Amino acid sequence: MKTKFIALVTGALLGSGVLSAQSNDCPTMAALAYDDAKAKNYDAAYQPLLEVMENCPDYSLATYQYLERVLQDKIDNASADAQKNEYINELISVWEKRLELYPEKTSKGKVYGDIAQLKYDNEIGTKEELYNAYDRAYTEDSENFTSAKGLYAYFDLMVEMQDTGERELQDVFDIYDRVMAKIEEEENDAAEDLAPLIEKQEAGEELTSKEDTQIKYAEINLNNYNMVKNALNAKLGARADCDNLIPLYEKDFEERKSDVDWLQNANARLSAKDCTEDPLFFQVSEALHQLEPSANSAFSLGQLAEADGDRAKALEYYNEAAELEEDPSDQARIYYRIASNYKERGSFGQARTYYRRAIQARPSMGTAYLQIANMIAQSANNCGDTPFNKRAVYWLAADYAARAGRVDPSISSNANQAAASYRGRAPQKSEVFQAGRSAGEAIQIGCWIGETVRIPQM
Repeated sequence: MKTKFIALVTGALLGSGVLSAQSNDCPTMAALAYDDAKAKNYDAAYQPLLEVMENCPDYSLATYQYLERVLQDKIDNASADAQKNEYINELISVWEKRLELYPEKTSKGKVYGDIAQLKYDNEIGTKEELYNAYDRAYTEDSENFTSAKGLYAYFDLMVEMQDTGERELQDVFDIYDRVMAKIEEEENDAAEDLAPLIEKQEAGEELTSKEDTQIKYAEINLNNYNMVKNALNAKLGARADCDNLIPLYEKDFEERKSDVDWLQNANARLSAKDCTEDPLFFQVSEALHQLEPSANSAFSLGQLAEADGDRAKALEYYNEAAELEEDPSDQARIYYRIASNYKERGSFGQARTYYRRAIQARPSMGTAYLQIANMIAQSANNCGDTPFNKRAVYWLAADYAARAGRVDPSISSNANQAAASYRGRAPQKSEVFQAGRSAGEAIQIGCWIGETVRIPQM
């Protein structure tokens, strides 16, 4: 009897020890699995990480971060489609579980975008299903749906469905506008981050390693978004030309001429594609301005006045449009148009004011910097007080041209050529020496320019 009692007590104690060990096992299991994952020993880390997620789901965010790496590796190296699809489904479950347990440290837009991209890259689902996956990322968290590749796929799927008759042409335009607006928003953010760092470089200040990295990633992002914009426009192709747009809107005009939203859409599309000579454009613009005076309708009436040769009236409408416009990219476009009007008339000071307003509204508008550079270069002979200082004006023109290419990769080739040309006209190293000047010395430029340029290191 005594022996039996001891056995029962021993068993109870051992059982209690096992339970205790199990309850304290998460840190041990996780530590071992994390070490293997850190060392990229993914095969060894795989099962232990799954066990940690299964038995201790809320132990640490690191579980899901390491599992993502492990499963990405397994997907990349899977030899059979069935096995690959199994890993894909596991990775999607990991992302969804992370979003459920760590919502404050996980972005819906990124998770849903990554899920959509994973399915898209591996051709899982119909075009409709894939489109809906990207649409979920955009509609539920557009702020964090920033992948250049994902944004392109989102639009591309809509185009393919329109090609097969599953969607209307207007649907393509709607998604194009949505995606292009998002890309321009991301471009502006990147250019805004880049601008003070460029100014610091141009002033000859040394950048920290963190700032060097910030420049690198800002420029990478600007390049990626520029490539997507080019691809979007190529994909849209002839769908958006006047031959398609005019019949599209003409057939619905009488029925929709009291619909402000429809008129705004038609007006913006026709204006953007310069379909301004067709009578439909005047009908749409006039109807819109009567119903609800807006930036779009004022801008369109400005275009019509400009086409009629009434430049003063055109500027009046353009300024009204700029004041009414709330979208920064569209406001920049209007300011650019006003600036170009002043530039054509030789009013460089006024033109620069409006080019700068365009840049303020849209920091990635490199063409505005390039236009300022051009005006400065044209004024070299008028804005310097000595032969040396006249040619020094070209250094300032070169700075503006170089900045244009950095904030807008789509014009980098032309901008860099312009910058090189301007530097070639500026004083060379021997001339700086002969004039008794030195690198870093500030030169004040007069007339409408009113800026300071520093002699560069050569």
